[in-house]
Formats: sequence, structure tokens, C-alpha cells
Amino acid sequence: MTMYINRLNNTNYSWKYIRRLMRKLNIKSKIRRKRYNYIKVHPEQVGENILSRDFTSNYPNEKWLTDITEFKVIGQKQKLYLCSILDLFDKSIVAHTISFRNDNKIVFDTFEKAISLNPTAKPIFHSDRGFQFTSKIFKFKLDNQGMIQSMSRVGKCIDNGPMEAFWGTIKSKMYYVNKFYSIENLTTSIEQYIEFYNNKRFQAKLKCLAPIEYRNQALLA
Repeated sequence: MTMYINRLNNTNYSWKYIRRLMRKLNIKSKIRRKRYNYIKVHPEQVGENILSRDFTSNYPNEKWLTDITEFKVIGQKQKLYLCSILDLFDKSIVAHTISFRNDNKIVFDTFEKAISLNPTAKPIFHSDRGFQFTSKIFKFKLDNQGMIQSMSRVGKCIDNGPMEAFWGTIKSKMYYVNKFYSIENLTTSIEQYIEFYNNKRFQAKLKCLAPIEYRNQALLA
């Protein structure tokens, strides 16, 4: 909040001052909900934890993270699944896919989108041990692109921490604070938030720039 106020208004208020104002106005942050455990599936193949919680990155397309999360619509059994790929350099969402099915296709489609936008990228590609990522077909796709597969250890969500943090961000800032009664409305809101996150959500660790701003500066350097 302090960063937004200062950048958009060309001011230099301290975070303590902004916090006091927020308390007077009864403005509070939203707390992320607890992530639930899912049923384990026997994998076709498993990769080493090459990333090993080293979430630093010195240049674009050095390290990518990926995962799938789900969203529900009020009064409907139908769920939406979002698969995203995040670049650790600038925390940008490189590619994403929204689908009604949590299957191999959502992962393959997202991967192909990322490659089409970054055809020469050969990052360490980190994921959890979901069945889509442990499939032999997906491993072939990574090898064919010259990427290094990395996987979280069993039951260690922190091994994919920045990706989990993005799920927490999109859900606490967009999903939990609104009520969605239609698939169309929810889909539009997800797309709009990712667009906002990539291009307009300033981050202190990125020198108060949005992810794509920071990425473009690095690519031009």
C-alpha cells in the first residue's frame, strides 16, 4: 500500500504512517486460506529437487516454476483450473491456461504457450509431483526443449514457495474478496488479475516496478 501511494502520488510517506492511516480508516489486509492436502498418485517418473529452494535468479528464463490451482463458482459443481508458469527472475506469469479439467492437456497447453513466447528458453523447470508433471510425455517435452526438470519433495510445498505465494496472492486479492456466480465472470476476473499482476502490480523487491516493467528493463540492458 505504501509503495502504491508513494509511486502514484510522487510522495515519500513511511510505511508506519500509512499503517496508522489504514488503522484509522479500518482498512485491513486479507489473510490467505490454508492449503489442503491432495490424494497422492504413483508417478511414472520423478525428477530430483534441483532447485533446492534457491529462489534467486539473475536473468529472465533462468528458473521457471509451475503448478495448478482450482476455483469454484457459487452454486455450481463445475470447477475452473488454472495452470501457470512463473519466472523467478521477475515473478511474472510467463504463460497460463484456464480449463474445466485438471489433466495433462492444461499443463501441455501452458507449456506450449510459454515456449511460443520464449522459444530459446532453457530454464530449470520446477514443479510438484502432480501426475501431469511426472508423466513421461511431459519429461520428453522438457528434454526436447533442453530444459532441466526439478521437482519438490513429497509433502514439501515450501519447495515451490514462490508459486504457492502467487496462488495466495491471486486468491486473497481477487477470489476471496468477491462472489462469483458464473464461470464467465470468474474466468474474466482471473484473466484481468493476471494482466494487472504482470503489468501494474508494483513489487518492492523489483525496485517498485511491475514484473513486466522489470523484465523489459533487464532484456534491454
